[in-house]
Amino acid sequence: MTETALPELLSSVVAKGLAADPADPVTRQEALAVLATGDEDLMDVVAAAGRVRRRWFGNRVKLNYLVNLKSGLCPEDCFYCSQRLGSEADVLKYTWLSPDAAADAAAAGVAGGAKRVCLVASGRGPTDRDVDRVARTVGAVRERNPEVEVCACLGLLGEGQAEKLGAAGVDAYNHNLNTSEATYSEICTTHEFADRVETVGRAKGAGLSACSGLIAGMGESDEDLVDVVLELRALDPDSVPVNFLMPFEGTPLEGTWELTPQKALRILAMTRFVHPDVEVRLAGGRELHLRTLQPLALQCANSIFLGDYLTSEGQAGKADLEMIADAGFVVEGAGTDTMPEHRRDVVVRKRGAGTQVAPNA
Repeated sequence: MTETALPELLSSVVAKGLAADPADPVTRQEALAVLATGDEDLMDVVAAAGRVRRRWFGNRVKLNYLVNLKSGLCPEDCFYCSQRLGSEADVLKYTWLSPDAAADAAAAGVAGGAKRVCLVASGRGPTDRDVDRVARTVGAVRERNPEVEVCACLGLLGEGQAEKLGAAGVDAYNHNLNTSEATYSEICTTHEFADRVETVGRAKGAGLSACSGLIAGMGESDEDLVDVVLELRALDPDSVPVNFLMPFEGTPLEGTWELTPQKALRILAMTRFVHPDVEVRLAGGRELHLRTLQPLALQCANSIFLGDYLTSEGQAGKADLEMIADAGFVVEGAGTDTMPEHRRDVVVRKRGAGTQVAPNA
């Protein structure tokens, strides 16, 4: 990139990011140009993304904690997944945790500073009985930690299931798009890209906060990366987790190492420019691919997973907290709204006229 082209590019994407005007978003061409910048320009790109990140999220980092309710033996064949049909990966396999066991695990994450607990179960999607089981688990988690945010990730949702989860106290639902629609069939054959889009829509339609992201490093092109990030923008989620492939032995993508720490940072910066006022989460694989550049990623992302992942161990929670502090950031407290004011949900009135609750006067 020429000496004049880079400043012009960064000036444009930063200006659009600071404004966060849906009528004037970062374009596909600009997003591709960010990914095409050289390693010698990396610090300028990260600093530009940092300006946008701080505009909307200050120096706060939201901590999220994963609880794997049911591990392994999934009937889907997602090529990247250690729990997939036919996986020979040496990962834990167990059926549903009891509500108390799940609440114990969640409490450990909250004690470590997590603001959100993510309850995850392997499988194509939940049965109605599974939804009832998760509802009991949510109750057990909330009984011990009433202020914690609860996100569920149970696969493809059927009609009415998102509403049941919301009634049970679930705040958010995660279902990632993972890669672009054009290449989705190259990473999964047992369901389609449209199925994932439909589930995100069902979660949003039920009033749940939508969480949907991607996995980088699966052999995709820059065009695929930009397209999935733009496809996510069209869905308007509140959270966008950016995962980096963990190439488990015993899966079709074992031995796939296509990312450098510099490329991973460019992907995060591009995601921030396209989603300026959305929670961008530094997710699975960060330790493997960012390595010593993890602290720089916090200039782009305002959220991370604390500790371990679903089937792999992560960086120690204590080390995560030290990294956040050393990089000049602070852990977001339970009483702080993550989202910028203009993106917060409208609060439905349940006091005053027509109720037994005193009015706000």
